[in-house]
Amino acid sequence: RERERERERGGGGERERVMLGRMFTMGNVLRGTRAYSTGRSYGNLQDKDRIFTNLYGEQDYGIKGAMKRGDWHRTKDILSLGRDAIINEVKKSGLRGRGGAGFPSGLKWSFMPKQSDGRPHFLVINADEGEPGTCKDREIMRHDPHKLIEGCLIAGFAMGAHTTYIYIRGEFGLEADRLEEAIAEARKEGFLGPNACGSGFAHEVYVHRGAGAYICGEETALIESLEGNTGKPRLKPPFPANVGLYGCPTTVTNVETVAVAPTIMRRGGDWFASFGREKNSGTKLFCISGHVNKPCTVEEEMSIPLKELLERHCGGVRGGWDNLLGVIPGGSSVPVLPKDICDTVLMDFDDLVSHKSGLGTAGVIVMDKSTDIIAAISRLSLFYKHESCGQCTPCREGCPWLSSVMDRFVAGNATVDEIDMLQEITTQIEGHSICALGDAAAWPVQGLIRHFRPEIEQRIAQYHSAGANSIGAR
Repeated sequence: RERERERERGGGGERERVMLGRMFTMGNVLRGTRAYSTGRSYGNLQDKDRIFTNLYGEQDYGIKGAMKRGDWHRTKDILSLGRDAIINEVKKSGLRGRGGAGFPSGLKWSFMPKQSDGRPHFLVINADEGEPGTCKDREIMRHDPHKLIEGCLIAGFAMGAHTTYIYIRGEFGLEADRLEEAIAEARKEGFLGPNACGSGFAHEVYVHRGAGAYICGEETALIESLEGNTGKPRLKPPFPANVGLYGCPTTVTNVETVAVAPTIMRRGGDWFASFGREKNSGTKLFCISGHVNKPCTVEEEMSIPLKELLERHCGGVRGGWDNLLGVIPGGSSVPVLPKDICDTVLMDFDDLVSHKSGLGTAGVIVMDKSTDIIAAISRLSLFYKHESCGQCTPCREGCPWLSSVMDRFVAGNATVDEIDMLQEITTQIEGHSICALGDAAAWPVQGLIRHFRPEIEQRIAQYHSAGANSIGAR
């Protein structure tokens, strides 16, 4: 209640909110005033605190509409603060990567060399978004592309990168066109180019269309693809910040992560950090699909309870909350959670990890009791079998085994002992491949066995009972 009263006092009308958002003082960016309390609740983000104000495409996506919403406002002043000041503000905000791993963004940006050894620095934006259940980055590129382009300039400047490549999924035709249009508009206005925003810093942004391989969402596989090679992950070290694109220092980061940077710089790291629990700061785009009454992508406060997220923004679970079977909270690669955990779990990195799942990309897949949970996870196993690049033996051999055994579990054509055997296979894949695709293939199956083992055993018993009855009838 105290938080709501405080927000109301600072809210004002639409005109006041626009003016407030445009205030920027050198070296003393606008700060939020909300005090952090471990006892407070989370969620119910107010419109004045939303970063993506054109998420649903109700306004002009072009540069004129973007500037009315506050984009490109005194960007030169932000750049004049210097590289260290920008990185420190991002660190202060507590922003963690929005692409799945959740690594602290300011720390990641700081890994780029402070002084050039003659090699150019590159910023690469991962706009591949191939995770099943995820549909947030495409909304940014489709409806708010200038937030991303301005973020590229600010992040690139902070890293000493004069060039940004946006690696976009080949199927995103409209989104790629919108980005190209936004880049052309920014160049025409002088926001990009040899003297970006009149700052004396040269920066260019280019769009590269990929071929739709899931593995290219992994940063080093993306770099390989960008160089024209087959998208297969590289061994690390060396890390991209030292040897990345074309052998040069490179940072690969997510669309949403970069797109929020300009707002953080204008309103301050403390303002962003005032949302969510400690180490789980900020606002976040959640994309909710499956068995809800109103599937949607929505910006909300980090640490909002999952139940509140679904009921406030999606009209609840189809058939009511008691009809819920389980939820995959962060895209297809994180373990499913049953209803009893979904009753109280918070949508942030740490609480979901404590329940042996993860926030991932915040692609929330809701399944009611009409779902065949075994068939659903089997379908994911088939996906990872198809998308494995085949470079690492545990993943190349293990993913087909997972898919094959899961297919038999769907029918019940297995023995109870094979459940433990399948669990063992997942542990032989998990953590034993160059990239995280092996983990992504293993975790959904582990979640199924952890929470829905009785359903598997019942399916097996039904299959053998039906077989025995068939033999007896003969």
